[in-house]
Amino acid sequence: MKKGQEYEVIIQDYEFPNKGIAFIDDRKVTVKGAFQGQKVRIRITKTKNGKGEGRLLEVLEPSEQETAIPICKHFGQCGGCTYQTFPYETQLAIKEQQVRKLLDGVCDTYIWDGMIGSPVMEGYRNKMEFSFGDEYKDGPLALGLHKKGSFYDLVTVEDCKIVDSDYNRILSCTLKHFADRQIPYFKKMSHEGCLRHLVIRQTARRKDILINLVVSSQVGNDCTEKREQAVTEGQSVNVEKIKEYLDIDIWIEQLNSLALHGKIAGILLTVNDSLADVVQSDETRLLYGQDYIYEEILGLKFRITPFSFFQTNSLGAEVLYEKARSYVGDTRNQVIFDLYSGTGTIAQMLASVAKKVVGVEIVEEAVEAARENAVLNQLDNCEFIAGDVLKVLDELKELPDMIVLDPPRDGIHPKALNKIIRYGVERMVYISCKPTSLARDLVALQAAGYEVKNACCVDMFPGTANVETVVMLSHKKIDSVIDVKVEFDEGKGKVPLDNIAKRVSYIQDD
Repeated sequence: MKKGQEYEVIIQDYEFPNKGIAFIDDRKVTVKGAFQGQKVRIRITKTKNGKGEGRLLEVLEPSEQETAIPICKHFGQCGGCTYQTFPYETQLAIKEQQVRKLLDGVCDTYIWDGMIGSPVMEGYRNKMEFSFGDEYKDGPLALGLHKKGSFYDLVTVEDCKIVDSDYNRILSCTLKHFADRQIPYFKKMSHEGCLRHLVIRQTARRKDILINLVVSSQVGNDCTEKREQAVTEGQSVNVEKIKEYLDIDIWIEQLNSLALHGKIAGILLTVNDSLADVVQSDETRLLYGQDYIYEEILGLKFRITPFSFFQTNSLGAEVLYEKARSYVGDTRNQVIFDLYSGTGTIAQMLASVAKKVVGVEIVEEAVEAARENAVLNQLDNCEFIAGDVLKVLDELKELPDMIVLDPPRDGIHPKALNKIIRYGVERMVYISCKPTSLARDLVALQAAGYEVKNACCVDMFPGTANVETVVMLSHKKIDSVIDVKVEFDEGKGKVPLDNIAKRVSYIQDD
């Protein structure tokens, strides 16, 4: 087996996320996007330590499990949904098998509470980030999602099935408007051009819509001008010039004339001159309506702004949070830390059954939204702190009785995890959108005396390889985390001495 060689293989197993496993001369080969039972043609892209990685070139024979007809005409081209040839129950079984394989590899015993499906399988996403580009080099303007396996080429997804049809109508209208005016898109290599992203959000129940057009400040012949140069010279972005260049007023009229299920609540223009291919704001200007919408989850209202983090499947989020709340259990007269709290959804779900909830989140806008949402929901026992969990834990004087963790995809920073462990709480609930990161963190948590009691999956992303996992952990012996080797150096990121002393007193009082 050598790099560059092509083989026909049978996929014998799979791993999360969406990695098929084959064997060539008894050597394991990982093939992204291949499924158990498929016969595929692959090209070896990497070999190391007796193992290999292969690129999927062609599916020669489908798996016997692939009995469903794809619901989306873009399936196969678009890199978004990968499971559409599998019936939904089979999708759930595949994800469950992959997650359980990961958990079984790091946990001795636990109660598996099953795989819970999404309440809806189509039109479930409440947010989409579409990119401007072309479907092939120097081709006509495209607006959509990346082609499967491509960093540059796009598929104009005018009939995407994981969003409401309103998204598709807004996308088509926007693409035509800018294509007719020959507005160039922002090129990743040369960093020239104007159009970057179209971000659409829509609430699940009221169908209110928030539209955000993301562009660079390069207009007309100023295609080489960068915002950082303008800032250095003490200049600000001329938003009015950008609006004139893009014929924004006409675009807004066209959007408002569309026959939509929902109602457009607001339209925004965001200027982003970062060289990275990410949606971020140097400046955001409201063009029409308001810059927020309200989503309802389990009887609570949440104000969502253009850059708020919120679960992308609102109805699925209700299922996820109900399960998490059942794992949290009885928390009357207890203080809960909600770490990586986002816009405070979980914290506010728990506030009614807790003495106090303290949320910590690094994104300042998300924290501001969480505070506003707490006021909106008339909750006076929530505190939200903006900052990195790694640093904020050194500053908190309060002690938690329980901790809820909902970190980003990469999981918890090892140093932050050590500080979390040192609190010595009896129970934790860990919500993860990436089971491989969860499995890694569970190794450290179990080494510190915690054991996994219950676990389950909630499918928030039908048609895709992604899944949410919820785990409840309990400490075998609460005072076993007090380690005489702990260094009480407050200047080097250690847990403050007074916090440790309080924790010891707290344990003794129990």
